[in-house]
Amino acid sequence: MASESGTTNSYESAIKGSPDAVAEFTQRRSAVHSFQHLLHQTPSLVPLIVLLAAVAVFAALLGAKFFSPFTLTLILQQVAITGIVGAAQSVVILTAGIDLSVGAIMVLSSVVMGQFTFRYGLPPAFAVLCGFACGALMGFINGTLVARMKLPPFIVTLGMWQIVLATNFLYSANETIRSQDITEQAPILQLFGESFRIGGAVFTYGVVAMLVLVLVLSYVLRHTAWGRHVYAVGDDPDAAELAGVQVSRVLVTVYVLSGLICALAGWVLIGRLGSVSPTAGQFANIESITAVVIGGISLFGGRGSILGMLFGALIVGVFSLGLKMLGTDPQWTYLLIGALIIGAVAVDQWIRKVAA
Repeated sequence: MASESGTTNSYESAIKGSPDAVAEFTQRRSAVHSFQHLLHQTPSLVPLIVLLAAVAVFAALLGAKFFSPFTLTLILQQVAITGIVGAAQSVVILTAGIDLSVGAIMVLSSVVMGQFTFRYGLPPAFAVLCGFACGALMGFINGTLVARMKLPPFIVTLGMWQIVLATNFLYSANETIRSQDITEQAPILQLFGESFRIGGAVFTYGVVAMLVLVLVLSYVLRHTAWGRHVYAVGDDPDAAELAGVQVSRVLVTVYVLSGLICALAGWVLIGRLGSVSPTAGQFANIESITAVVIGGISLFGGRGSILGMLFGALIVGVFSLGLKMLGTDPQWTYLLIGALIIGAVAVDQWIRKVAA
């Protein structure tokens, strides 16, 4: 009886002690593991840390020459188009897709705006709407081929990139519409190139458009049913479909939205250049993917934030301008950005182990 009583008491002690044991185990989680969980919950934290570190380093090396309102807003002006096209790329990559045609759609939309105004004599405001319709149409074709015909996004958008690029040159006859003509006859096309001052800082309306777009998309993706469906499709399309998400419709709307955002980038591009050039923005697709990857959005879909993409674009801008001000060889910029891309993918893989 004494033995049984002792066994019972030991058993009861073990049961009573188990919550404490679990609590003690939880408290012993390593700092690295806790940091890993934090980064998994807040993907934009990594590019923000890198951005602040880069600004601090160049501020230490260049002093007030770099860390001034004018220089910092100049970086914003330089990354405005990359940030807008990066937003278009982000919504696609969140669904585990990719859009290699974003740069070509941007340029074709800008060419349509210019040509419809000067070749056909349409009101400039209506020509701008035609440019947006062009971007939406290209996005709709991409989305239909990916969602309805189940073709790989990489192949579809690679082909669309070539088609749109060729269409752009054939339609425009490689003709540039001069800045002087636009200023005199259709100043609305240069709207996003106009600037205003706040103290020593200089902002263009293109920068404002980028910031507003990022904030609106960030809210929509995090706080609307459509946004949650985008993440669900990127994380696991089969599970999303079983949960009642119309996967095909979500994919089509994502690519159409991407096309519309690219058209906005085309309008901003006209303001940035002052002219309509069919040869502009040749590397916008690569630059957008760079901003997305460095910004912590997973290429496997379902994880990341538009805000992180903006930080990624700003990192590239800070490195480009900072190294240029230091007088270094431009190739160092590409070297460092390449290292950041590989590092960002490695960090993403490390963070994803938390959810595994």
